[in-house]
This record gives sequence, C-alpha cells and structure tokens, in this order.
Amino acid sequence: MNRTVRLYALVEELRAVAPRPMTVAALAARFEVSARTVQRDLQALMETGVPVRTTTGRGGGWSIDREMTLPPIHFTADEASALAVALAAADACAPYGGAARTAAQKIAASMTGPASAAARQLAARIVAQPSSADSAVRAAVERALGANTVLRLTYTDAAGRGSDREVEPAGLLTAEGRWYLIAWCRTRRAGRGFRLDRITAAAPTAEPAQPHDLTELLRGSAASGAVRPTTLAPLAPRPDRPPAPRR
Repeated sequence: MNRTVRLYALVEELRAVAPRPMTVAALAARFEVSARTVQRDLQALMETGVPVRTTTGRGGGWSIDREMTLPPIHFTADEASALAVALAAADACAPYGGAARTAAQKIAASMTGPASAAARQLAARIVAQPSSADSAVRAAVERALGANTVLRLTYTDAAGRGSDREVEPAGLLTAEGRWYLIAWCRTRRAGRGFRLDRITAAAPTAEPAQPHDLTELLRGSAASGAVRPTTLAPLAPRPDRPPAPRR
C-alpha cells in the first residue's frame, strides 16, 4: 500500500470508529507498518487540515471529527481530470489559491485506481504562467469577503492612474482568465470592478460592510450579462421550500 492510499485509509479507519480513538499501535498493526510511520502519516494529515486529533492518558489515542469529514467519494477518470484542471487554474491566479492547494492534497488522498492515475497523468502535463497578483492582496480580499468588512485598497486603473479607495465587497467576477473584486466604492459612490492584479495594496478593516446585491452592482456595466457558473449550482443556496399544506 503506497502512502497516498494509506493516508486515505487512515482517515476512513478513524471515521469508522469515531468518536472513539484508536492508538498508534492499533493503527500500525492494522496497516502492517511501523508505529513511527503511522505517527508521521497522522501528523501529515493534521498539517493538511484533516480534523484528526490526539488525546493522551488512559483510553487516549487518535480520533477524527466525523462532522468535519466526508464519506468516501468515488470519482470517474474524467471527473478527476476536471478537478486537476480546476485546481491548476485556481493555483495560478484565483482567490483562495492557498486553500486550493490544501484541498488538492485532500482530494489526492481520497482518490485511488483509474481516477487517481488520470488526475496525476494530466497534472504532469499542465503548466501555468506565474501570476502577477500579490498574495498579500489576495489574502486581504479573501478576509474582507469572508468577514463582510470594508476593504481599503490602492488601485491602478488601465490608464496607469493610482487611487486609494474604501470599498464594500459584494463578490467576485471571473472573465477571460482574470479575476475582479466587485464592490461598492465609497469614493465613486457606485458599484465598481477592481481587477485583482491591479490592486497594489489592500487591508481589511474591522468595520462591517453594508450588504450589496452583486447583480445590481453589475447592472449597466460590461459584465451585466454575467451569470453564476453552472458548475457551482450544487453549492448555491437552495430556496426555502414552502411548508406542506395541512390535510
């Protein structure tokens, strides 16, 4: 059993007995490896964000939070290849690129057989031009979007003019391989799109931002026809169902 398969199997073994812990000795015997190897594997899982934890003392050992993990997912070779392409694009220039890397590690650990082989073969044949976007700027944009707070930024427009703005983030737009922060600009008192690679500095604040409808901010702009990607439909909030009629 190679290490990738073993990491995946370790997660499933801990899920099967959760919330009860398992000792390193028991896991080592189960996978026929040394206790040191299991300890190293469990540490690697922790570092990639898998919710495994250890408790000491009598009855202690390693356990996993079932509510924060997924059951086994079986990808087809085409689905695995699609994920490889999507993750490559995210790593190149998209927001949440750092999180995409840890997600890729978790996905890789969950794939076996033809799906794993297809993804790895395709990954070896993909290259990306390094992005000019500042990772600190992306991190600030991510924090402001996640916390819904006002963002201070320095922006250079297409004509090379620089300006300092305070904006209230509404969402993200991707178009022709570029990413834009769509926000209400307090300086212009209107909706604006800020290309991420033209934001030269950004700092989130603790001030809550007013909610803004993304579609409304795009209305009348060159991106007014933008639609939500169909691939994100399963992640979109579902409308509340009306209550069933009483009989």
